Amino acid sequence: MTTGSATPLVDPRAREVLRRLEIDVARRLDGLLQGDHRGLVPGLGSEPGEAREYVAGDDIRRMDWNVTARTGTPHVRDTVADRELETTVLVDASASLAVGTRVRTKYDLAVAVTAAAGLLTNRSGNRFGAVVVSGDGLHVHRARSGRRHLLAVLHRLVTRPPVPGRAGLAEGLARLAAPVHRAGLAVVVSDLLTDDWADPLRAVTRRHETLVVEIVDPLELELPDVGPLTVIDAETGEHRRVRTSRRARERFAQAARRRLAAHRDACRRAGADHLVLRTDDDWVVRLAHFVDRRRRGRPARARLGVR
Repeated sequence: MTTGSATPLVDPRAREVLRRLEIDVARRLDGLLQGDHRGLVPGLGSEPGEAREYVAGDDIRRMDWNVTARTGTPHVRDTVADRELETTVLVDASASLAVGTRVRTKYDLAVAVTAAAGLLTNRSGNRFGAVVVSGDGLHVHRARSGRRHLLAVLHRLVTRPPVPGRAGLAEGLARLAAPVHRAGLAVVVSDLLTDDWADPLRAVTRRHETLVVEIVDPLELELPDVGPLTVIDAETGEHRRVRTSRRARERFAQAARRRLAAHRDACRRAGADHLVLRTDDDWVVRLAHFVDRRRRGRPARARLGVR
């Protein structure tokens, strides 16, 4: 496991990618999420803070009865403002995310979603960090505040493409659930193509408000009608020859729908929000609609803003 630190933005290609990402997120997404629905972490604080003695005018709904009974003096429990919450993104950088058959690769979209999570929560006092799982191990970028740190993390993601090997998504989730991370917002960005993530996800949701963003490519949902086709597992290198007959295409599409439904149900059972983004869609519009719809429909989850 390695721990990342701030990196100067010296790569011209990375600077251009980050500039475009910021335009998409800071301008387009901010324009779609207006007023009270602008960010991922709105409203007053809801994270429990320190207990203190009650003073006239305090909200009695914040009474801390345990401390009151122990001390004999009325106490209330302050809350930590949401602007002080910590946002950590788990980025899946396994070889399977290097795939992309249309507008962008799945990894390109994963970096864009990471930028959105960081820029939308990049307010005074917020801290942003990332845990990257790749074929060569686990890479941790400790949470820090400030725009410069956010851009440095994004720069590392842009200049470090996925590498071959089996990434440990379960290991990354275990890192998110560890006490070293302050309770806050966790965003898991992955194609969920392994089968070891459902149980570790429950441990993450017990500690954090959690959003799982599943990245898919259209070729993973429907096979083209091209006759014999060779498919390759990007992580293991295994080859398989398939015939794209009508029946094979129908069975493939049905299996893809069942897989997405199973992932959605597993996230819900774990207590996490689930959003599917495709490499051939306008991800900014989809993310904005998802956030706005969930914020309006589920006020009890307003701290995260999605459900």
